[in-house]
Amino acid sequence: MHKEVLLSMADITKVFPGVKALDEVSLEVSPGEVHAIVGENGAGKSTLVNIVSGVLQPDGGEMYFDGKAFAPWNPREAQELGIGFVHQETALCPHLSVAENVFLGRMPQRVRALVDFKEAKAETIRLLGRFATQINPMDKVQDLSMANQQVVEIVKALSLDCRLLILDEPTSSLTEIETENLFQLIQELKQRGISILYISHRLKEVFRVCDRVTILRDGRYVKTLAIKDTTEDEVIRNMVGRSISTFYPEKAGQGEEEILRVEGLTKERIFRNVSFSVKKGEILGFAGLVGAGRSEVARAICGIDGFDTGQVYLSQESVRFESFHDAISARLAYLTEDRKVEGLFLNMAIQPNISVTSLENITRHRLVHRQKETEIAKRYVDMLRVKASSLLQKVVNLSGGNQQKVMVAKWLAIDPVVLFMDEPTRGIDVGAKAEIHHLMRQLVNRGVGIVLISSELPEIIGMCDRVIVMNEGLIAGELMDSDITEDNIMRLAATQRERIA
Repeated sequence: MHKEVLLSMADITKVFPGVKALDEVSLEVSPGEVHAIVGENGAGKSTLVNIVSGVLQPDGGEMYFDGKAFAPWNPREAQELGIGFVHQETALCPHLSVAENVFLGRMPQRVRALVDFKEAKAETIRLLGRFATQINPMDKVQDLSMANQQVVEIVKALSLDCRLLILDEPTSSLTEIETENLFQLIQELKQRGISILYISHRLKEVFRVCDRVTILRDGRYVKTLAIKDTTEDEVIRNMVGRSISTFYPEKAGQGEEEILRVEGLTKERIFRNVSFSVKKGEILGFAGLVGAGRSEVARAICGIDGFDTGQVYLSQESVRFESFHDAISARLAYLTEDRKVEGLFLNMAIQPNISVTSLENITRHRLVHRQKETEIAKRYVDMLRVKASSLLQKVVNLSGGNQQKVMVAKWLAIDPVVLFMDEPTRGIDVGAKAEIHHLMRQLVNRGVGIVLISSELPEIIGMCDRVIVMNEGLIAGELMDSDITEDNIMRLAATQRERIA
């Protein structure tokens, strides 16, 4: 083993029932290196880092850490050796304080084995201070935003004084400011000699903070490239095994027929006087910073959360949905940004997940007509090219991109008139993103009106025919055609405004 290699993985193989998740994958990480692992959903990224962190054990191959043979049987053993892991999905105890979560299972103690809460609080304050956050160490985690919970996860990993830190999609729930703070922290850790394994679908982040990138495809090692010697296009070609000519299909321009109009929509302390329209055959974008009220407006229109005052017109008819079921019956759908909690039945098969929105059409005397259910599910699985062993495969066992496709499929099954899509490509790979983008354009070309809520400005700019920008619960402006630029969107989204009382 070369002394300048901290982690070495040679010919790592992992087999699950019916699938070889990793097939002789090799990887080396140097001290103080930020090393990215990229690949499409299902490429084996998570399986590989789960082996490093002791969550899984390999079926073949060898690992060395700091020059010594390395084979952790559980996460605690890996932690004791100096490996920290920040998972994409937070794994915190919501009813405990921030400090208790940071030091869970290893709280500092005083005499007679009494917990030293004062020391835990002081150390948590020190760690949080490095992240430039206003989180109080005594706050309960359940009262924090998703972004702040992610911060706590990172602080918890750093408290282990780790030598190798694994970050799995670390910015997926962070604001732009928090993301910049994270990038600064990564540079600080790098200078201190701490190595980082960085998993992200956001290639701009990879090129911003990483030194090298290892590419996986279908469970196999493709190649490792130095960031300074490669390009995003080259990385994408190696990830998907083909060239993606364009991420965004050609725009068709907005239609003339108005299918949804919203006037003066208000929900106290959340959003106020929101008015806009959606044309048949257009993609209307909703941009803005985290907390601007974009998702809240969509959920209110669809009867999920409701609103106080205002009018909603669907095909010129005034409507007010008392429940989401009423909106679905009117062929109005909301694709949630949180597919795992609100969007899917993870422990159920693909087939019932897709058919659940169409039960009225496939049931008789309260019994589901299985053949019709299968026909519906197969139609959309084929249309969206969902990669699965069968329609009866559990959704929890699909990759993130294929889970997202199943969620899209269930709403396509209602033949929507208007489809609200909230962060539809968050956490999925570039190939799956391109497929969903082209599907969206196919839908609007068939006359569907789509409202795209996205925090990724390239997606808003590349996909939308018009863009509404929200700022602190108010509409800050509307952009069209050549005016849809990053500068114009950020200017409207970030200008300080009077807060809603």
